[in-house]
Amino acid sequence: MTVLARGAVRTGTRTAEWVLLDGPRVLRTGTGPAPAADEVVDGAHVVPGFVDVHCHGGGGVSFGGSVEDALTVAATHRAHGTTTIVASLVTRPVDELARTLDAYADLVADGVLAGIHLEGPWLSPDHRGAHDASLLRAPEAGDLDRLLRPGLVAMVTVAPELEGGLAAVQRIAAAGAVAAIGHTDADADLTRRAVDAGATWATHLFNAMPPVHHRAPGPVAALLEDERVTVELIADGVHLHPLVLSLAAHRAGRGRVAFVTDAMAATGSADGRYRLGDLDVDVVDGVARLAGGGSIAGSTLTLDRALAFAVAAGLDLDDALAALTAVPARALGRPDVGHLEPGARGGAVVLADDLTVVRVLT
Repeated sequence: MTVLARGAVRTGTRTAEWVLLDGPRVLRTGTGPAPAADEVVDGAHVVPGFVDVHCHGGGGVSFGGSVEDALTVAATHRAHGTTTIVASLVTRPVDELARTLDAYADLVADGVLAGIHLEGPWLSPDHRGAHDASLLRAPEAGDLDRLLRPGLVAMVTVAPELEGGLAAVQRIAAAGAVAAIGHTDADADLTRRAVDAGATWATHLFNAMPPVHHRAPGPVAALLEDERVTVELIADGVHLHPLVLSLAAHRAGRGRVAFVTDAMAATGSADGRYRLGDLDVDVVDGVARLAGGGSIAGSTLTLDRALAFAVAAGLDLDDALAALTAVPARALGRPDVGHLEPGARGGAVVLADDLTVVRVLT
């Protein structure tokens, strides 16, 4: 069934007046008289389907559970505009991670998931956030052999200061996955060495890493300054103050900023107690923390809210859109999503003036 969406159509490279889609596939865009379609949808803005490369859960369940749970998470975020989603897995035993990869392989092959992001177990115990300290470990060749599956694992976060960390970065990049620096205690020099080894991504910049100090700039400054690195930001007002978000986005510049949700199971659900791996998480007023008032434990963010937050923080709308469409799509090596030029297959999102979702077209 064809759908004609009308409004300020932001294709990623230009602005049109309408876009014609057949399912998620873009057939035509243009200005002036529009072609006939089975259905017409109007909005203030029509934008590419969002791309989230760091998401743990939603709809009351988490990635890492059953296939049915994974479908629930994807559907929860799709309702908020995310049409391309990577399943992020928290630190678990290597055997369990391997089983999850086996279970989700068909979901990736079928396009339900855009790949798997291994956020652990190769993380710093001092900056573990909501990861189980007892399961963290240094990267070993045998574990890398089991888990680095080309075409399935899209991204791996690693702390490069761990024994074997730089070699792991090289292995991850060689396997065709995005090597991401995060949950790390690395200094600026080691961070640069990790980028030289093949790291191209910063996992939730500022969070779970040392802060910037004027005599010890640490990983944050090194990652922001390096043109080879895309920095991931959680635009929810909990993980980052809007001034910090704006500062980082303007310093990195368009094309080097990606917004992610880092969402956990409570996204789209009520406050209460949830599980993240083997850890209890309490969600109060939409803020997730380890039970007992501990570390922030992911978010309850959706990418439509991230877009609105970023614009309210002072970002240009097109720059903010690029951060949740074209930039993460490029990182995944997906030229077919993240834009609305003919041939794209990532669907479209119709937005109201206030940037709330009117309709998701897939």
